[in-house]
Amino acid sequence: MGIYARIAGIFAAIAVAATAVVMLLTGYKKSDIDRGIEQYHNTPGAVLVDVRTEEEYAEGHIPGSVNIPLQSIQDIESVATDKNTPLFLYCRSGRRSGEAKSTLEEAGYVNVYNIGGIIDYSGELER
Repeated sequence: MGIYARIAGIFAAIAVAATAVVMLLTGYKKSDIDRGIEQYHNTPGAVLVDVRTEEEYAEGHIPGSVNIPLQSIQDIESVATDKNTPLFLYCRSGRRSGEAKSTLEEAGYVNVYNIGGIIDYSGELER
């Protein structure tokens, strides 16, 4: 194997490892959203939060969710004044909801779950 092939292999391995680390740190797992919605329905007092933009939310969202875009996540207090409120977050792919989860945990919220992306959701959408 030539040096360039070895270098390409090393870079490919680094890219896979970096993706795995990001997914681990943000709590994102591709298959989580349907289980997350089930857990949300079974958790008293839980709030389902769509952190996508208002435009994305209007195009279709999970029934029962509230829209608080990532850029406005500090507005979570409008639906969850108690920092123990279970918050189930989703976005399009799971990346923004991972960012929102970190921000909310830094703000003192203790029951925050990134359930992933709506692109993997198998249920009906509301418009």
